[in-house]
Amino acid sequence: MSDDIDLGDIERRMQGALGSLKNEFGGLRTGRASSSLVEPIMVEAYGSMMPMTQVATVSVPEPRMISINVWDKGTLIAVEKAIRQSNLGLNPVVDGTNIRLPIPELNEERRTELTKVAQKYAEQARIAVRHVRRDGLDTIKKADGLSEDDVRAQSDQVQKLTDRYVGEIDTMLASKETEIMQI
Repeated sequence: MSDDIDLGDIERRMQGALGSLKNEFGGLRTGRASSSLVEPIMVEAYGSMMPMTQVATVSVPEPRMISINVWDKGTLIAVEKAIRQSNLGLNPVVDGTNIRLPIPELNEERRTELTKVAQKYAEQARIAVRHVRRDGLDTIKKADGLSEDDVRAQSDQVQKLTDRYVGEIDTMLASKETEIMQI
C-alpha cells in the first residue's frame, strides 16, 4: 500500500475538533464554579483585547464562588464590564482589587437550555469530523498509484477513525448533559 495518504494528519485534525469541543464544554455552566468558565473572556486592557488570565488570577475558593484577583487596579472596571457583557448570567461583586462571582443555582428551564447548547456544540464537532473525513476520502481518491483495493482499505481506515471520534463526541455529550442536569 502506498504511503501517499497521511492518516496521522487526518487523525490529528479530528483530534483538534474534539479539543475544540472540550473547550466549548468547559465554558458551559453546570451550577458549580469553575475557572474555565471565565478564562476565555476577553478584556479590553492596555489598548488591546486580552484573555482574562493575562490581567488577573482566577481561583475557585468555594464550590459556588469564583474569585478574580485583578493585578492592575486600572483594569478592574474593564474586567467587570467584560464579565457583564459575556452573557454568562453572572453578577460580579467588586471588593477592592478582587471580583467575586457567585454562581447561582440553575433552574430546570436553564438546565434544559444549556443541554441544547451542549448538543449544538457536539453537532458542530461532528460536522468538523465529517469534513475531515470528506477531505481524507477526496485525497485518497485523487492519489496516484493506488489500486482499488488500496483505496477501499484506506477509505475504511478513515471511516473507522471517523466512527471512533464521533463516538467520543457522543460520549462527551452524554457526560456533559448528565453534569448539567445534575442538581
